[in-house]
Amino acid sequence: MPHTEPTCPDLPTPVMAIESSCDDTACAIVTTGGQILAETTLSQSGHVPFGGVVPEIAARAHLGALPALVRDTLRAADMQPHELGAIAASCGPGLIGGLIVGADMGKGMAIALDRPFIAVNHIEAHALTARLPGVASNGAPFPYLLLLVSGGHCQCIAVEGIGHYRRLGGTIDDAAGEAFDKVAKMLGLGWPGGPAVEQLAREGDPHAVLLPRPLLGRAGCDFSFSGLKTAVAQKLPAEVRTALPRQQAADIAASFQQAVSDIVIDRLGHALDMMEQRPTTLVVAGGVAANGVLRARLQEFATAHDLPFAAPPLRLCTDNAVMVAWAAIETMRARTALGLPIPNDIAMRPRPRWPLSEMTQRMTVDADSMPA
Repeated sequence: MPHTEPTCPDLPTPVMAIESSCDDTACAIVTTGGQILAETTLSQSGHVPFGGVVPEIAARAHLGALPALVRDTLRAADMQPHELGAIAASCGPGLIGGLIVGADMGKGMAIALDRPFIAVNHIEAHALTARLPGVASNGAPFPYLLLLVSGGHCQCIAVEGIGHYRRLGGTIDDAAGEAFDKVAKMLGLGWPGGPAVEQLAREGDPHAVLLPRPLLGRAGCDFSFSGLKTAVAQKLPAEVRTALPRQQAADIAASFQQAVSDIVIDRLGHALDMMEQRPTTLVVAGGVAANGVLRARLQEFATAHDLPFAAPPLRLCTDNAVMVAWAAIETMRARTALGLPIPNDIAMRPRPRWPLSEMTQRMTVDADSMPA
């Protein structure tokens, strides 16, 4: 990825970041100008027999993998630990065991190296990925409309500034990625389910199976995928779920995928109407953003509404440490512009829930306490 912005001399650089909020263990080193010096990611395979992420297995896998992953990342960047300017880690939301492992590793390094530690909100990291130099052609200036679709999240967010986010709507039951995983399991496919369903759907007819579109046309931009998942289950007699003729399974996969994209596009239209200012860009992030059919539909939506469309490279859609480093850099830059000190979050405990609404405090509480 090209280095298109100068490094800010007032910020500690480069930043090493750790991501361990779910089942991907990741580490990256990024300069304050957005140059990715190194990135490493290890996807866990121990969850496959269970058809979903087992938190205890995930935490133990992070613990076993992270020290070597940090060393590999430093080696790939041709750096020594003392050359790092700051350490960051995802501290929520996510699976608490994995968050504790990553945060404690980051805090330990920060203390040993006498460097600041920046606690990063995982959702904020996804939200700011489009601002990483080279991702969005226009740089994704504020405000922009973010669609976050992943295994654990499905939200429309007005990104109005660093620390300033307005949740327009979200799922009231299952996330889109969770629905993909469950449908994949019904069809006897592998895990993770999203790529497996998408691959099978290429052989099917997206209009072959009649499925509902929950909340379609309703006011607001909340999502619901539980009823759609149940409707798929009703098309599959329990005794033959794993032995369907391939064409029938492909038709169900394609029809399900089409229904998900129809729901997302409808909800996104409502979200656009709810923006207080016209967005500069439509941004998509999260693991489900890697789905080719959904990406194509989102591009069509953006074109129809005369909006630039920004979709990060596939490796930056799923959980990764580059986005964590960049969120830390954006936070440091924004605080410096307000005359606030670089944060040092050593005392912060990881949190399984960390609403984006609380991020405003990071930019306003300290600013309000500054002398006039």
